Amino acid sequence: MPPIFVIAGKLNREYILPPLGNPILDSPGGSLLYAAGGLAVWNTDKEIGLISRVGEDYPHQWLRDLEGRGLDTRGIQIQPQSLDVRSFIAFTESNERSRSNAVSHFARRQLTFPKSLLGYQAPDDAREDLREPDPTSPSALDVPKEYRDIRFVHICPFDFISQSQMVNLFRGGSNQTVSLDPAPGYMFPAFWRDLRLVLQGVNVFQPSEGEMRSLFWGETDDLWEMARKASEYGPQIVIIKRGPRGQMIYDGTGNRRYEIPAYSSRLADPSGAGDAFCGGFLAGFHKTNDPVLAACYGNVSASLKIEGSGPFYALDVLPGLAEARLHSIKEMVREV
Repeated sequence: MPPIFVIAGKLNREYILPPLGNPILDSPGGSLLYAAGGLAVWNTDKEIGLISRVGEDYPHQWLRDLEGRGLDTRGIQIQPQSLDVRSFIAFTESNERSRSNAVSHFARRQLTFPKSLLGYQAPDDAREDLREPDPTSPSALDVPKEYRDIRFVHICPFDFISQSQMVNLFRGGSNQTVSLDPAPGYMFPAFWRDLRLVLQGVNVFQPSEGEMRSLFWGETDDLWEMARKASEYGPQIVIIKRGPRGQMIYDGTGNRRYEIPAYSSRLADPSGAGDAFCGGFLAGFHKTNDPVLAACYGNVSASLKIEGSGPFYALDVLPGLAEARLHSIKEMVREV
């Protein structure tokens, strides 16, 4: 049986220095897994198809572990060469993220630098050729035919060309919901014309506040105006993720605006929270067909994720906790 949901995204070998707790060294991660974890909080049957690409050097046991969780890995293509999918992130005392100067971050915390991270260079979004696909991004050509008519699709951040091809692959499906989380590397004014063409095939657009402000730099400072402009080119729903300040939801069908505060939870490791939100949103939209309620589901998924490390941390919390938080956060929704 084909899955109910499909998520396309990157798989990484993660090295994380979280604000609290022990470092995470060479552990499975990436936007794909964080989104899947956020979705699986609400979908206990785990009917989730994964689309990604890894090299032959990626630990095959990690893929078997995903299958053991009930996830469908038919869309994960193993390339016949090595691919460097290492990812480093350190959080400062003020919870700001740093992806560079890994050696200095380990030294500052008096930690031994892992040999497996030697030679790592942080990706430079500014120098990437936006017309060239990233070899570590999932490819539309690799998507199994069984996935192409699935109703609920989420596309995580990766390079623009690969994302646009993925949107084009799914946009022809009948009764499909296609959700897009853009990559920061192309969210700037000069690329707005290209992005508008892609948005024609998107139902739900889920940028961060920083990405949205970068895209409309010099044009407007009004986030609602930005959401309205994006909605004009296709997405009926635009969600602006604001981290600890929650989410703004713009429903273009009725020109309605909503705000949801972030659920107040203990912060241990914020990595992947935005992806977990997107996964939770997709689960909620499947259950309710209501963008505001769906955002509440995503809000809770993110709140659970930040309390621990690892893409699937939220699946091991106390039974009933997600539902209790959902009931609470629904009361906090405000139409503006």
